[in-house]
Amino acid sequence: MEALSCGEQRLGSEEEEAAPAVGVSLCDSAPLVWRMQDLRAVRARGLVGVLLGSLPRTPRQNGRLGRPLLLLPEEEGLLMERRAAAALPDRCQDGGGAELRQQYEEEEQRSFEEQSVLALEDRKSALLRAMTGAESGAASADEALQRRLQALDQNFTFPQSAMAVQLSTARAGLSYCPEARAFLQAYGPTGAEPRCDIRYQVFRDLRGRGFYLTSAGKFGGDFLVYPGDPLRFHAHFIAVCVSLDESVCLLDVLAVARLGSNVKKTVLLCSPGPDASVCYTSLQWSGIV
Repeated sequence: MEALSCGEQRLGSEEEEAAPAVGVSLCDSAPLVWRMQDLRAVRARGLVGVLLGSLPRTPRQNGRLGRPLLLLPEEEGLLMERRAAAALPDRCQDGGGAELRQQYEEEEQRSFEEQSVLALEDRKSALLRAMTGAESGAASADEALQRRLQALDQNFTFPQSAMAVQLSTARAGLSYCPEARAFLQAYGPTGAEPRCDIRYQVFRDLRGRGFYLTSAGKFGGDFLVYPGDPLRFHAHFIAVCVSLDESVCLLDVLAVARLGSNVKKTVLLCSPGPDASVCYTSLQWSGIV
């Protein structure tokens, strides 16, 4: 075991102050970022988050995702502590909800009617192709197809459930007014549970040292620690948050150390101290001596 070096430079305060405030929309307790300028502001502050939305042109794949961006609880807590996040009120809070709802319903009905016409044309085209490809001797089949083609105009129905709906991520039904913007207030950045407080202290300290952090659930830890932007670097560490007075089973230590070795990452045991400092201990699997 060896101690993590503390020689990394702290982030400059001027860069943090220059970044604009981030507009956050709360869906229940999940902090979501919708607007493009807010996503840029999040990355400018060194926060990563997780994209959740589907792309408009390729909605049936999950290899590449789009807005909204889901923030980690620690990322939300850091923004709140630095008063760098602003709550975005719904339209219904400023008196425009009924008008927007009516506008949305009218647009939805117009889209449904257009898609019904297109669906009817597609069905007719399919029948015409079947008629063209039918054998010349099959007169009865041609007559049946002709009758079905004539009956389509009267009996064709396009189900509401089959309608394609475009999700708007430019405004996302939110209003943003600098005069009405209220900075987020909370009793604590990440809740009152000791475990949440330990995670937040570790996250804040590592982010202050210039590291980028994402969730490490699939690696058996709390955070993946990157030396730079995750789009350019692989994670170097798996951070596991434990308190200083917490006893850890030796088998658990061996398991997480071997897991880190298998994925070519160093495991960090991160323990916040009473003086707001964090003690780091690195684990590396060296095999049986």
